[in-house]
Amino acid sequence: MPIDATQPYDSGNIFAKILRGEISAKTVYEDDYALAFHDIAPQAPHHVLVIPKGAYVSWDDLSARASDTEIAGFVRAVGHVAREAGLVGEGYRLLANVGQHGGQEVPHLHVHLFGGEPLGPMLSR
Repeated sequence: MPIDATQPYDSGNIFAKILRGEISAKTVYEDDYALAFHDIAPQAPHHVLVIPKGAYVSWDDLSARASDTEIAGFVRAVGHVAREAGLVGEGYRLLANVGQHGGQEVPHLHVHLFGGEPLGPMLSR
C-alpha cells in the first residue's frame, strides 16, 4: 500500500529492521551513510536497493532534513555501487518512489538501481 511521504518516520519498517540487523540482507556495499543490498524480487538482472542509514521517509525528507555530509555520502554511495557493478558504461536506471502517487511502499528512502540489460521506456502508458 503506497504511503504518504510526509508521514513521520516509522522505525518498524523493513529497512530500519535491516539496518538494525533484525532482518538479513545480501549486502553489496556499506559505509557510514548508506547500505546497499540485492532486492529480494529483482526486476532486472542487476537490482540493488540503496538506503541511507539515517531515518528519512523519502527523498524530500532527506533533502529537507539531512546534513550536507549525509546527502553527499548517500549520493556518493549510489554512484559507488553503480561503478562497482560495472553498470556505468552500458547504463543503468535509478528510481526513488516518493509518496502515494509515486508508488512508495516502504516509509524509508530507498533508491532502486537497475541494470544489466536494456530497460525500455521509463513509464508504460
